[in-house]
Amino acid sequence: MTEVRADPLDLLRTRTSEKWLAYPADVLPLFVAEMDYPLAPVIADAIVDRVRASDTGYVAGSLPVGIAFAGFAARRWGWDVDPGSVMTTTDVSVGIVEILRQVTAPGDGVVICPPVYPPFFDLIPEAGARVVEVPLLDDGGAWSLDLQGIEAAFAAGARAFLLCNPHNPVGLVHSRASLEAVSVLAARYGVTVVSDEIHGPLTLSLAEFIPYLTVSDAAREHGLVATSASKAFNLAGLKCALMVAASERGRAVLAAMPVEVLIRTSLLGQHASVAAFTHGDDWLDGTLTALETGSALLGSLLASKLPGVVFRPPGASYLAWLDFRPLGWGEDPSIRALKAGVALNAGPTFGAEGRGFARLNFACAPDVLTEAIRRLALVG
Repeated sequence: MTEVRADPLDLLRTRTSEKWLAYPADVLPLFVAEMDYPLAPVIADAIVDRVRASDTGYVAGSLPVGIAFAGFAARRWGWDVDPGSVMTTTDVSVGIVEILRQVTAPGDGVVICPPVYPPFFDLIPEAGARVVEVPLLDDGGAWSLDLQGIEAAFAAGARAFLLCNPHNPVGLVHSRASLEAVSVLAARYGVTVVSDEIHGPLTLSLAEFIPYLTVSDAAREHGLVATSASKAFNLAGLKCALMVAASERGRAVLAAMPVEVLIRTSLLGQHASVAAFTHGDDWLDGTLTALETGSALLGSLLASKLPGVVFRPPGASYLAWLDFRPLGWGEDPSIRALKAGVALNAGPTFGAEGRGFARLNFACAPDVLTEAIRRLALVG
């Protein structure tokens, strides 16, 4: 297994992505979902090889990514994916919008479960539909889907469910039982489930990731998956995502999309994704080990320096959903954090349920994380 370590800050600050340009150099950027680790060598080599070949034109189709993803899904999750039922596009957000355009009519309700990835609130109206909020349940120790609330929304006429699996920002990896229950409700009410599974490859040892399309015949009939190598392998800027179907109905949804949805895929992103899904397991395993270490370190630092902050280690990804309400930092704790020189994601952008919370990205070097919590503790 490859040992994966974050690049030093002076090198990271030469990057030109949003994470490193949005704030002054004295701010530690622990907000946007981008890891501080160097690119997997097999991916870098694939990109450089194509650039040196001047191979930077339009994509010829989705099949290479479909084949690579099918192999990855089989190895990691035992999921039998038909490569011919995979279609690529530029990113998961675009995939979500284009699927919703096919399965909803203007004004139809689409269920989401806040606190949830902020763009969900915008992607649904972009597709011409209407947001229907069914917040996650929280028993004080664990998050879960409100299946009764979801059923009520379906019964009231919602036509689609935008599922976040695993769930950003709380790190919830939905159980097989929960996903099966969703599939039963979707079949009962004729609802399309669009499962955003971009964080699935980053599932940690606390949980087991279950792809939605594997849980039942009903899930395969009424569901489609949107996913990408971008979060697990740090490829967001390379613009290649996948939409996966597992039924004739799902394949018809993909086939009905304008050809431009496919053509917008980046060719370099396609080659990077193929390299990641085909040859990136060793690097990914090293990354998961680094994230396990980071999560444990964050828990230890908070316990010793900011014991009032509530942190539940996520089951997937490198995003910590921190409850600052016991400290009285107000509805948006990220404002106070920024004054301390630490950039976090504002909790309220994830929905009303995010008031008093902030999201922290711990995919960074241990010394950076330690310094960030030290700074926060000084204003705590």
